[in-house]
Amino acid sequence: MNYLSVENLTKSYSEKQLFEGISFGLDQGQKAALVGVNGCGKSTLMKIIAGLEQQETGQVSFRKDLTISFLPQRPNFEPDDTVLEAVFDSDIQELSVIRQYEWALLQAEQGIEITSGPDLTDLIDQMDQLNAWDYEAQVKQILGQLGIHELEQKVSNLSGGQRKRIALARALVTNPDVLILDEPTNHLDLEIIEWLENYLATANMTLLMVTHDRYFLDKVTNEIFEIDQGKLFRYKGNYQHFLEKKSERETQDAATVSKAKNLLRKELEWMRRQPKARGTKAKYRIEAFHDTKEVAGRSNEVQKMEVNLSGDRQGRKIMELHHMNKSFGEQKILGDFSYVFKKKDRIGVVGANGTGKSTFLNLLTGEIPLDGGEIELGKTTKFGYYKQEEYDFDLSKRVIDTIKEIAEVITLNDGSIVTASQLLHQFLFPPESQYQPVGKLSGGERKRLQLLLVLMSNPNFLILDEPTNDLDLMTLNVLEDYLESFAGCLLIVSHDRYFMDRLTDHLFVFEGKGEVVDFPGNYTDLRINRPNALSEKKVEKETAKVEKSKVTTKIKLSYKEQRELQEVETSMQKLEKRKKKLSDALSSETEYEKLQALSTEIEQIKTDLDANEMRWLELSERASG
Repeated sequence: MNYLSVENLTKSYSEKQLFEGISFGLDQGQKAALVGVNGCGKSTLMKIIAGLEQQETGQVSFRKDLTISFLPQRPNFEPDDTVLEAVFDSDIQELSVIRQYEWALLQAEQGIEITSGPDLTDLIDQMDQLNAWDYEAQVKQILGQLGIHELEQKVSNLSGGQRKRIALARALVTNPDVLILDEPTNHLDLEIIEWLENYLATANMTLLMVTHDRYFLDKVTNEIFEIDQGKLFRYKGNYQHFLEKKSERETQDAATVSKAKNLLRKELEWMRRQPKARGTKAKYRIEAFHDTKEVAGRSNEVQKMEVNLSGDRQGRKIMELHHMNKSFGEQKILGDFSYVFKKKDRIGVVGANGTGKSTFLNLLTGEIPLDGGEIELGKTTKFGYYKQEEYDFDLSKRVIDTIKEIAEVITLNDGSIVTASQLLHQFLFPPESQYQPVGKLSGGERKRLQLLLVLMSNPNFLILDEPTNDLDLMTLNVLEDYLESFAGCLLIVSHDRYFMDRLTDHLFVFEGKGEVVDFPGNYTDLRINRPNALSEKKVEKETAKVEKSKVTTKIKLSYKEQRELQEVETSMQKLEKRKKKLSDALSSETEYEKLQALSTEIEQIKTDLDANEMRWLELSERASG
């Protein structure tokens, strides 16, 4: 059953045409990813489909009576909205009642009398009438998994990562039939990304998303749409299959254009020899000539970013960290941390949100002072620091002038010299883009320009803070190839698991409360050997002591939560009994298939028990005050 139809869409900005005459559809339950180089129009297409931007030609249509949710790349909120108001910003009646119910609970817990609107008793009756309790439990689960607990906070006071979680929650709580996501993993930590990919992979919904996360893409989607030179191409299968088929298509297109050019030379000679009066056969051949001319005029040059900038040579001493200490108030970021960097170190920095990963990078570069300890820097060490925040560009300045401020000419890795314009062309900024203001670039194009500015300084110690955000897959592949052969040191903070697995060989694991573990292996090794290493639960437990002092009123459980606590306790008892029964059966079973089935069910029960235990702990702690 068709849920979404896109027919003959065309869109341009000024003189730049993003796409022309593209068409595709999505059926019920279909999950597809949209890919293409930065600036090709992915986000614009998503906004058109979501009804937030107008196309020049064509139409977008959804099947009637569908619920549609859209997560933009950079979500906006009303500045005075609370988290509760932002998440439940929907016309769905059940969500509206749940929002009022949750707000009434918050007021009651703080001892505030409700002076307007329905009271808690009336709202419980409305919840019963709408049969909204299951819906509320599902909403609470989504909020809990995304780490959203303080519903009365102002959204304007939250960090970028927290705001992204709020926007994601807003898109998911409506239980949409069609979900449109633009870079959903940006600014999320690794544990939440893994939860989200499992949620989307198993949810009964139609999905279209833009993502650069290749593990996420492979786990969630089974089809890829590519925008390339204004046209849309469709590929069934995973990311590896897409790369193979894309290469075949480009080879075939190049052969078609080459053949048309050879034929065009012969036809041009024939056209010049023909008299003005021509017969029917001649007219047919003339029409064929114009078709051949159109094909021959296509560009068969595949645009690929080139990164071959050189880095200064490193000396024997690179950087030594001695007994580093850093805290912000009662929150300890580093406690007596030491490390001596070696040549060609490839280190990933991982940990839950709020454990101090970005702070650590700023300490190394001297942007934030240490509380104690010492950093000894080698004489030849030269940092290149790619920050998570967008560079403070002068948006009115032309792209080429921004580069020329750094250097008019640049030396490449092979010793050759290129001009600023040539270097920009290697980074996929054609001449027409080079002479337009930076403000007209897409978000991904600005991040690519930011990366170029960092690499132009010829660093031999690269520090990359979330470098994959907003960069397209093709750019990431080229960047990874360059970083693999980079002769200096790499220190990377990233939520992109593929990127981390490919480029790092050991990790600094930030575990909270100032604890940092040097783990020998990449991200996948960490998840296998220490599956709970990146959990926020430990961090939340430590910060609970600080937060507890702020609570002035004992928080009581609502009627619904009291009932849920009893249900969780009963569920845990049943799961434990079932687990014991299966374990007994496993010890006496000899058939391989039955052994495998028993092991699978036991693992699932362990997962369910963990989830129940965490919810039981949360409710029990609140019940006890």
